[in-house]
Order: sequence, then structure tokens, then C-alpha cells
Amino acid sequence: MEREQQTDLIRAQLRRQRTLAGMNQEEFGRRANYSASTVSAVETGTRPVDLPFARRADEILETGGLFESLLRSAQRDAQPEWFMPWAKAERAARHLRYVNPTLVPGLFQTENYARAVMRLHDTRPEAEVEEMVAARLARQEILTRERPPQVVAVIDESVLRRADAIMAEQLAHLLRMTELPHVHIHIVPATAGLHIGLCGPLALAMLSDGTWVGHLDTQLYGQAPETEEKVAKLLGIWECGRGVALPEDLSIALIKEVESQHGPR
Repeated sequence: MEREQQTDLIRAQLRRQRTLAGMNQEEFGRRANYSASTVSAVETGTRPVDLPFARRADEILETGGLFESLLRSAQRDAQPEWFMPWAKAERAARHLRYVNPTLVPGLFQTENYARAVMRLHDTRPEAEVEEMVAARLARQEILTRERPPQVVAVIDESVLRRADAIMAEQLAHLLRMTELPHVHIHIVPATAGLHIGLCGPLALAMLSDGTWVGHLDTQLYGQAPETEEKVAKLLGIWECGRGVALPEDLSIALIKEVESQHGPR
């Protein structure tokens, strides 16, 4: 089902279930802590349905998680088609490995950081930005599920030092992520100089059968290495990147140091 059809279905079901419950938009909004104008905007499509709204709708209309389920499905499909194979591998992975010299990896991005990244394409419509942000945040749920993957990420120090108002919040979030026992973040310090990770971001996922899947991002799209030999090379590159990064405790200390320089959140 196309993304537009899915969102149309969610809005139609919201209107239908609200009507069946005998509530107008004002009464529903009062119970859900939204204004009647917000409810109208969601139902007519001028405002996207987000997860808090879907959850409140499920609670008030007693729909058994219908709207949250529909929204999560739509968010997964909001990813570009070329990204879907990696998104599937990421959800199924037992182990995940990332190297990123330019940005905080998507699994660790805050909503504000993700939104700023999506807006770097200055002609992208705001509705599309919000859909992409929601899809990115939906990916992060693998980190808190009952059996999460082990995640090891290598990030360049320069990523932490972007002089931007959103970075204090983002760095605080990174530190919270490091408190999860299955998440390990390693920072490549500026003193490392040139290193192989600067050649570009990469991601690797090990599936339940032991197979590794790779993913490479470009400015236009992502691609998956199609042979075992190429995936093996990516694993070697990842090991090199990890080799020049700081140990976990020193990485956390560096994140805290940089966070303190960004001022209050």
C-alpha cells in the first residue's frame, strides 16, 4: 500500500471510530488534551498523525492499539524504497556496526537533530520532512525492545563539535544511549588525524544465521554490497575505524566534555 493510501486510511479510521464513539472533534480533543482545531488538522491531513496522538486515540476510542499499529506500518513505509532492504536487516539484526564521520547515526538521533538533518535539503516539503523524521524515530525502537541487538558505533569527534543549538540535547541523548548495556559508542579523537572512517559512513548488520549485510550511504541513495567479498571488506574497514577510536570509557568522558561546552539545554 502506498504511503499516501496508508495515511488516508489512518485519518478515515480516526474519523470513523470517533463518530462511532459518539464524539465530535471538540469532545475528543478535550479527552485527548488536544484542541478541536488540532484534531481537525489531523483528520484532514494538514497535520501529520504522530505517535502520541495515535496512542491517545487508541486509549480514548478503545481500539486495542489499532492506530499505533497502522502508524508504525506507515512510518516503516515512509523510508525511501532503496533504504527498505537495510531497514529490514536493521530490524532483524543481532549485531549492528556503524562508522559515521559526519553525522550522529540515525539510531541515536534526537527528533530535533533528525529534523535538522532532513531540512538540509532545502526544497523538501515540510510534510515530507515530518514523515521522514517519524520514520527515523520509529527505527530506534529496536534499541528498547525485549531482545535488542548489540550496537557498536564509531563516531568522529568532529560530529560532536557542531556549533549548533540542538547539539547539547543531542549529546545528552548520546550519553543516555551509552547507559544501555547493549549500546557501545566509540569516538575517534581529533588527534587521530586522517583515518579510514573519513572515507564515508558505513553500516553492518549480522542476522540470526550469522550472515553479515552491509549498507553504504551516498548523497542520493544507499546501496548494499552484493558479494560476500565486499561485505568482508566493509568488516575490515569497520575494524580499522574501531581501532583508531577511543575506548568506551574515554569516549564517554569526551562526549561529556564536549556537552559541557555547549551550555545549558
